[in-house]
Amino acid sequence: MADEANKTAFLEIQGRMIETTGKLKQVQNQLRNKEGDKKRAYLTLEELRQLSDDTDTYKSIGRTFVLEPKSVLVNEQEQKLNDSESAIASLQTSKEYLEKQLAEVENNLRELLQQDPGLARLIMSMTVM
Repeated sequence: MADEANKTAFLEIQGRMIETTGKLKQVQNQLRNKEGDKKRAYLTLEELRQLSDDTDTYKSIGRTFVLEPKSVLVNEQEQKLNDSESAIASLQTSKEYLEKQLAEVENNLRELLQQDPGLARLIMSMTVM
């Protein structure tokens, strides 16, 4: 009976670990993408600032380029930069939370396996097959 309860607890912990790991990888990918967006916006903004105010600047819309004042493009890039920074801060908080959750799940699994060494042998025999 206790063996069955431990086996059920293990399967539950394993499911939580897989779910948390998947969410963590997703957040890390989103974080990487937002950091790339931030860098792109920053570099574009630096290049725009080097141009004189009377320079013709064009905005890409699909395969078309539209003449836009430099100030509009600078404002758009600043907005993208700010949006990326706030998204990165939010994603960083989520990442830290998920890392704590993952550590907690790992500790639960470790405790369960220390509590019932027979379960560890049973799990190892299941993976060999």
